[in-house]
Amino acid sequence: MADVDHPFLLPKNIKSPSNSMMELNAESPEKDDENVFGITEDLVQSPQHKKADTTLINFDGLLTIPLKLQEDLAEGCGGQLWPAGMVLARYMLRYHRDKLQGQTILELGAGGGLVGLAVALGCNIDQPLYITDQRNMLALMQQNVALNGLQERVIPKILGWGTPPLTPTLPIRPTILLAADCVYFQPAFPLLQQTLLSLIGPNTRCYFCYKKRRKADLKFMKTARKMFDVRVVDDDEKGKGGLLAGEGYGRAGIFLYEFRAKGENA
Repeated sequence: MADVDHPFLLPKNIKSPSNSMMELNAESPEKDDENVFGITEDLVQSPQHKKADTTLINFDGLLTIPLKLQEDLAEGCGGQLWPAGMVLARYMLRYHRDKLQGQTILELGAGGGLVGLAVALGCNIDQPLYITDQRNMLALMQQNVALNGLQERVIPKILGWGTPPLTPTLPIRPTILLAADCVYFQPAFPLLQQTLLSLIGPNTRCYFCYKKRRKADLKFMKTARKMFDVRVVDDDEKGKGGLLAGEGYGRAGIFLYEFRAKGENA
């Protein structure tokens, strides 16, 4: 058994799911009618079902060269563009374009890599940027990195929530942590919270964006406020259409926060 003091292991009061629930084995895919999470369309509804295709995104001109994003739901709902990812990407491009030099950046639950790839394309970074997700999302992340010619700047890695990283090269305490649309399945909340607690160090700023879909999502934030110093990032672009095109993101049920370590976690 791994060392119990490893920062990515679950605390004793959080039950670890068998066979690492958040880390799917790509070599042993589940049958279509054997959803390992029990997630149904009622729990996590896609914005729309569409065939695998490449989407071009310039975030209303914030990117001079459009981001190419391959969307593919074959390996899970993370393979599609989600609204909180758009909000977080816009926020980083508008307000952090020239503030990321020397920063170690990691995206958690990246799906196809929308936020991290947008930052790599449009912000001034001088360190490798890591995009992470479960094993079943790795091929899609790699594909999108290659589509945008970012192999020298963006590194896709596997990171299952509540589990140690599979590679020692993954930064344990990044200075910038990005997470969008990671709040979607209540049984995974303790795993996500433990991973956030492990990654957020004394010098980490975590930009956390999600779309509220159920009352349980508010319980996640209630717990997060006990674990971290949490600041609401206001949408001060309402007169310009907001961070979500067409409306202020708060009216769309999307919330953006900055998490920082509390004194006892630092």
